[in-house]
Amino acid sequence: MVHAVFAAYNYPFIMARSNTQSHLTSRVISFVFACIAVVWLVSSAAAQEKPANQERPRRALPAETEAQDVIKIDTDLVPVDVTVTDIKGRLVRNLTKEDFKLFEDGVERPIASFNVEKTEGAPRPVAIVFAIDVSGSMTPEEVERVTDAMREFSRRLAEHPATFALMTFGMHVKTIQSLTNDREKLDRAFERLSHEPNGLSTHAYDAVDDAVRMLARHAPLTKQHQLVKRAVVVITDGFPVGDVVSPDTVIERANAADTSVYVVTMPSYTRMLAASQITTPLPTPLDVSGLVEKTGGRSVYANQNDLGPLFRAIAEEVASAYVLGFYPPVENRKDGRTHTIRIEGPAGLMLRQSRAGYQSQKAEGRKQ
Repeated sequence: MVHAVFAAYNYPFIMARSNTQSHLTSRVISFVFACIAVVWLVSSAAAQEKPANQERPRRALPAETEAQDVIKIDTDLVPVDVTVTDIKGRLVRNLTKEDFKLFEDGVERPIASFNVEKTEGAPRPVAIVFAIDVSGSMTPEEVERVTDAMREFSRRLAEHPATFALMTFGMHVKTIQSLTNDREKLDRAFERLSHEPNGLSTHAYDAVDDAVRMLARHAPLTKQHQLVKRAVVVITDGFPVGDVVSPDTVIERANAADTSVYVVTMPSYTRMLAASQITTPLPTPLDVSGLVEKTGGRSVYANQNDLGPLFRAIAEEVASAYVLGFYPPVENRKDGRTHTIRIEGPAGLMLRQSRAGYQSQKAEGRKQ
């Protein structure tokens, strides 16, 4: 059953088995896959059984009447973040506007704006929300190591105009620190982190949903004449359980808010695989949902005690994306439809874009 679930999402994980693999190893692998299937299906079923009146509204961005700290920009411009790596996974930073092509619904469009990590020596502004799993499946030692790694992450972006927020999730989603550029406040927030030893739920999607809403309402779209990079960094064991909001809705809202999601899967997920001697991590439900892939983020597996280098690498990537913007043709701007976006770059390089499309606003009917 679990193979069918993964195939339905076209997830590109392949596990090789040798003819000499022991019967015990096969049973362990089968058990692990079964566990993933049960957690995924139970979580999906629980979400479907939620009463309709408990569903969160699908609107991600604040209405015009709501108080907000968002700097308004040209609403016709559609920005797309693009991260470029070479065949070895190293970031490529020396590309120019002429190296890219942008297609809307398969038709090439002129690239109207192009920003890189630094514009005239000024680092790109960033707005980051950390969402850390404090449920019973995460050990207190892991929470402590993650805290140190998040400090390392924020230090890596010290030269960037940056704001950070901190959320925790388990049975409930809590905001420990709202968006701030005060590093001392952030450090004090890290010190307030606590573990939930008896937590039975892991509301990962709800946490990302709240983080995206926070960024949409309180992180400016532009700062110092540059587009702000918005991102959510999720640290979890990879098994969301009990969420109210669905993965598809979270992806939709993240795309609408131009927010990328990065996921760090902690060793508590892979600890039970040690006996089977599996070297390639198995996909988690978060991986299968497409949350990372469809928002242009990155999913990584922590398999060592020192998380500093891993978080530094993520911080470097968050701040190193290219930003391409284009103006859709007039007929597409108010048709209320979803339009696809595809970015092409130099041959041999890997591109990850923050959104695969955009939905235009529907034009209001004229009064008679």
